[in-house]
Amino acid sequence: MTLDLAGALWDVLPSARADLERLVRIRSVSADPDAAPQLWASASEVAGLLRGVGLPEVDVVTAGDSRPAVIGSRPGPPGAPHVLLYAHHDVQPPGDPAGWDSDPFEPVERDGRLYGRGTADDKAGVAVHLAALRALLGAHVDGGLPVGVTVLVEGEEEIGSPALHDFLAAYAERLRADVVVFADAGNWSTDVPALTTTLRGGTNLVVEVRTLDHGLHSGMFGGPVPDALTALCRLLATLHDENGDVAVPGLVRGTTTSPDLDEEQLRAEAGLLDGVRLTGTGRLADRLSAAPALAVIGIDAPPVAGAANTLIPVARAKVSLRVAPGDDADAARDALAAHLLAHAPWGAQVRAEAGGAAAPFTARTGGQAYRCARSALETAWGTPAVLAGAGGSIPFVTAYAGRFPDAEILITGVEDPDTRAHGANESLHLATFERACLAEALLLGKLGQRLESAP
Repeated sequence: MTLDLAGALWDVLPSARADLERLVRIRSVSADPDAAPQLWASASEVAGLLRGVGLPEVDVVTAGDSRPAVIGSRPGPPGAPHVLLYAHHDVQPPGDPAGWDSDPFEPVERDGRLYGRGTADDKAGVAVHLAALRALLGAHVDGGLPVGVTVLVEGEEEIGSPALHDFLAAYAERLRADVVVFADAGNWSTDVPALTTTLRGGTNLVVEVRTLDHGLHSGMFGGPVPDALTALCRLLATLHDENGDVAVPGLVRGTTTSPDLDEEQLRAEAGLLDGVRLTGTGRLADRLSAAPALAVIGIDAPPVAGAANTLIPVARAKVSLRVAPGDDADAARDALAAHLLAHAPWGAQVRAEAGGAAAPFTARTGGQAYRCARSALETAWGTPAVLAGAGGSIPFVTAYAGRFPDAEILITGVEDPDTRAHGANESLHLATFERACLAEALLLGKLGQRLESAP
């Protein structure tokens, strides 16, 4: 088998970018019930693209109440390994339009980066798979693939994959594979690739604080009568100690083998304002990927504009918890709820409503697929890949590993420290995208060559 993958990939990159831009223009926000037609339109577009690259069996599917996903497949040569390529076509809400320098759903290139919601997370993952398959089909002497391939493009990853277990149960046989490539993570930098070896888990809950059965005049009753919003603020302040470390007892805190980070680089990448200190103790790499993290991501309270001088009777907050590798996400969520209930200030009534949970993940890194992936990344980037922990969560990863424990799982991606996934001005570094496409094509080729070279 002779493969000129670099040349073949160069030929297909313009079409892969055009595919990506079409997908970005579809407002497939899974958290927005009103966006259901756009989610179906996005799934339909993905299905058409997979058929266009030569996958003969492509379906838009659901399981129970799930958002639409796409499954496409193509067999490989007899005895070849079968590879599952994962991405997701749903995206985060754009947030306040004022935070964007351009329309979040109209891709725009500036200074070598493509801006728009989903340009990186994770419609770029779809485009990487498309580019790799086109390049392989174009370079292969008989127009086939060196391995069997199934592509799964999920439609609800950004809301925690709530129908995940029903989905895996319904389509287990179609998703069975020897190797899985989850193209939904990041790289060490725009110049250094990474293979993600651990993921933190994720969970959340909504805490509600009540102190009154109705609002009160703040002058007539303020002082001895506590208001719910002040009580909520005091309660949330107990989640961290004076150093900024998570103060909830019972959570696992570990270490990572990732190289440590430079504080000044992290401050610049995060956009931390002058004078604002980093929180927590220990190595930065450990804090970012091997320790729990808590953030208050939303509060229900009267807005400043139009606020009355009233003691607030009830206030709510949504708390996001990232769970360290080696911990149990459900147990960690229960520990968070117990902490909040135990620290109710001034006898306030506190209720915690549990959200979904995604388990943390630790990959096995000694198999053939990992060796092939490291070789492919080094060839594509011209420098060895870093084996790194990631602070985010991908619910499908751990669920898939639990159902198919013998599959080798690789976590790759196109993001870099300046991608700003989930935030305003999300962007894709286009040179990184090109290298990621080449690396995946090389990986699939190498996995096929293992068969040819076997005794």
